[in-house]
Amino acid sequence: MRTEIEHSLYDGMKHEQGREAPPAGFPELPLIPGGRYTDPAFLELEQRYLWKRSWLYALHVDELPRPGSYRLWRKTGAPIIIVRDKENRIRAYYNTCRHRGAPLVEKEQGETKGFFCRYHGWTYDLSGRLTAVREKRDFPGMDTSCFGLNEVRCEQFGNFVFINEDPQAAPLLASLGPIPKHLENLGFDSIRHIASSSFEIACNVKILLDAFLETYHLKSIHPQTVDRFLDSRGTHIVLWPHGNSMMCTPHRRAEWRDPGAVGMPEVPTAEQIFLSQNPSYNFYPNLVTPPAATGTPFITFWPRTARSMTVDVHWFAPEGAEGHELWPTRMSNFERILEEDTQFAPRIQESVETGGFRGIYLSYQERRIYHWHEELDRRIGSERVPPELRVRPMLDAWLATD
Repeated sequence: MRTEIEHSLYDGMKHEQGREAPPAGFPELPLIPGGRYTDPAFLELEQRYLWKRSWLYALHVDELPRPGSYRLWRKTGAPIIIVRDKENRIRAYYNTCRHRGAPLVEKEQGETKGFFCRYHGWTYDLSGRLTAVREKRDFPGMDTSCFGLNEVRCEQFGNFVFINEDPQAAPLLASLGPIPKHLENLGFDSIRHIASSSFEIACNVKILLDAFLETYHLKSIHPQTVDRFLDSRGTHIVLWPHGNSMMCTPHRRAEWRDPGAVGMPEVPTAEQIFLSQNPSYNFYPNLVTPPAATGTPFITFWPRTARSMTVDVHWFAPEGAEGHELWPTRMSNFERILEEDTQFAPRIQESVETGGFRGIYLSYQERRIYHWHEELDRRIGSERVPPELRVRPMLDAWLATD
């Protein structure tokens, strides 16, 4: 992160603490139609044009420790094999034999020298190449080089592996805009995986994700936890192209530090803001991370059905700090906060399905949510969205470039 950017975040928080109104010219945001959270046809568009065409966090390289290590990844509904090949490259393939579509792996994770279809015996190496066909004599003219596994886009940001099922998508780092530059001194090329956990919640995925894009709720939902050390009135927000965004919230006391992290090793190159304040980034669409010099969580939000979702929490430590004794306490403290965020989600889902819910009326503090929905319509294509469910573009003039 450039020094002038870090200073702009401090200046932005100070300005937020002192302002009496939104900046001159900021528009009143129209209602976000409630049907975007409940309408089956809209949610089908979302599945097709968002989840199938976005860069999505899949795993950390530590989870594939050796050549032949693989994991079966199903977050978008399609079973995808993510594997480390013999050259130590992380690759991804649909778990689909090119013959008649049978699966190639059945375990959720393991190690293999290649992929073998138990249905008819077709065999592939770790690079996806078809190496053996049973009774090849009965396939006249077959060119086996044309029948390798169908590969899925798989790229890395540091030690983090992302998947995108859209072969035409822009490269991962281009899609993230300024975020990699903001985080470049946090050691993500050497950061280690500590633990991952999953929680199932009975609500549409956007209902919970929305809560992680604003701090307006802190006084109501977290009065004895987060609100005691973060000043939500000082939250400074930055909106970027492609739906990405961040917010930086000041500590109520300049000297405050997370007690669960005091004494943990720190990344020596990390900027002061990752120690003394609370930045939080949204890698569009579904990854939220409040990085810190002592370690970073990735929180990812996944749809299961129209009314249920999964939230995954992944923890990463600076190299050499993987076994620190404070990690269990730190993760437990975070799960307590997560429980506070999720406690009302099922009842909110019930409420948004009533005739009393017309849509979401957002404040200036909540503009990251509106920004998220604007990008969703861009990805779906506004012409495909029913007119009564569209979100009117309002925030283009308020986007930043760094």
